[in-house]
Amino acid sequence: MSDQNHQRTEQPITTLFLDIGGVLLTNGWGHKSRKLAADTFGLDWAELEERHHLTFDTYEVGKLTMKEYLDRVVFHEPRSFTLDTFRAFMFSQSKPYPDMIGLVQQLKERYGLKIAVVSNEGRELNAYRIQTFRLNAFVDFFISSSFVHFRKPDADIFRVALDIAQVPASQVLYIDDQPMFVSVAQGLGIQGICHVDYTATCDTLASVGLGIENRYHSL
Repeated sequence: MSDQNHQRTEQPITTLFLDIGGVLLTNGWGHKSRKLAADTFGLDWAELEERHHLTFDTYEVGKLTMKEYLDRVVFHEPRSFTLDTFRAFMFSQSKPYPDMIGLVQQLKERYGLKIAVVSNEGRELNAYRIQTFRLNAFVDFFISSSFVHFRKPDADIFRVALDIAQVPASQVLYIDDQPMFVSVAQGLGIQGICHVDYTATCDTLASVGLGIENRYHSL
């Protein structure tokens, strides 16, 4: 009996669930990027934010294309710039966090982990980020809100991820920079790390048996 109890409480982590924005890459279309867009293109910031918040959830769950989203948020009136120009600006806001990408790659290689992304992203932006930063080179599957039509903090997106991964929740560790989303995952029995920075996340991973030998040193 004691051995069985020990096995239940000491199950190794076999799978990592990861967010993209704020963990592997910068946010794809966050507050700072929208503010920069308003300044760059001479848009009314308050109006842009209001229209964004009214419709962005619908885009992220895959019910609007990027063009439809932008038609509602930016191109509801004539502009001096084109949709393609604005879309290129949106894509340019995505930058990698090489230390975190390297960390996940090392963990996958060293421990044979399954790697899954669980993220809130619109389809076109998600596809751009996956392809540009070659996330599919080390991520085994993507549970993106625009693919599965649920978005965090809806717990169903994590349930779908568990169904696809086919591992018990107790063997999954989820890394996200949003405390609420980590808490939702923990409510399903998934272990969680609220990502603040590379060093703290490395330390927490090591404490659950997922240490790495060579840490990445970013400049």
